[in-house]
Amino acid sequence: MSSAIVDLPVKHRPHDTLGRPLHDLRISVMDRCNFRCPYCMPRETFHENYRFLKSHERLSFEEITRLTRLFVDLGVKKVRLTGGEPLLRSNLADLVGDLTAIEGVEDVALTTNGVLLAQHAVELKANGLNRITVSLDSLDAEIFKQMSGGMGDLDRVLEGIRAAQEAGLAPIKINSVIERGLNDHTALDLVERFRGTGVIVRFIEYMDVGNRNHWSLDRVVPSRELVARIGERWPLHPVQENYRGEVAERYAFEDGMGEVGFISSITNPFCGDCTRARLSSEGVLYTCLFARSGVDLRAPLRDGASDEELSQLIRNTWLKRGDRYSEIRSTLKNGEQPLRKIEMYYIGG
Repeated sequence: MSSAIVDLPVKHRPHDTLGRPLHDLRISVMDRCNFRCPYCMPRETFHENYRFLKSHERLSFEEITRLTRLFVDLGVKKVRLTGGEPLLRSNLADLVGDLTAIEGVEDVALTTNGVLLAQHAVELKANGLNRITVSLDSLDAEIFKQMSGGMGDLDRVLEGIRAAQEAGLAPIKINSVIERGLNDHTALDLVERFRGTGVIVRFIEYMDVGNRNHWSLDRVVPSRELVARIGERWPLHPVQENYRGEVAERYAFEDGMGEVGFISSITNPFCGDCTRARLSSEGVLYTCLFARSGVDLRAPLRDGASDEELSQLIRNTWLKRGDRYSEIRSTLKNGEQPLRKIEMYYIGG
């Protein structure tokens, strides 16, 4: 049995080469997904014969919980479960219960495409989940179908959001990736649908995640453009961030009917305040969404490494971290190929 480690004083918790602390942990519990969104898991690549991880290759709930405890000892306060689609993982609510019971964890959240949410919302809430984010790119049925790779069901997603509200999950956030010429003309529909309901819509600039989504800058709708569009119809004013490193810029409606958020990784990178580590479903630690490689934690964990040894590995990885891809993206010369990156489905958005 591994020996326990002593919680480190704040001043001894690791900061990376740019002075950023370790504060957030995003855990992918499943590499599979029941959507085939072209910007994440295009169907032509992730077809029926694609080899995903086998069950024994993924971290068990016990292994995830053990590693999370070590991350918490190093400064993590917030944990988010992602995928792929995390609700494809059986008994996920049990893991939520395990994670919320860890002393020092202040917040456990979940990101989902919402299709399976209606049947799990109550048990997720009962096991300690509070916040949930649902990915929803359009309320137009045809566009939604196109952006989910023909595999999504819009009505089931909306049913899942209603179920989450009824279960008492709050806040509920909608993440919508906006791509020019595809769904940008439907953005205001989302705002209109959820304004005044307590559900917060957040628009994400189309990003060059992974290597397969044929990203180009001319398909990006800058957040400032959406702010102007929305503000013309429903006057807005900026709201101070909830905490340093919050990824979304917040704007409140002047009439008091809630707020809307904008995640501007392309036009206004926030690398300087990024405090997020990412753990893949097979136990690889990544220090950036756009990382090219990671550090394997599963192998030493299963080979009998102690808590101290695993903690030191995590700590040393963070101390060496210097990632700021979104800030250097614009410095790539014309025609220069971007760095090859890990796929988003593998480590979550």
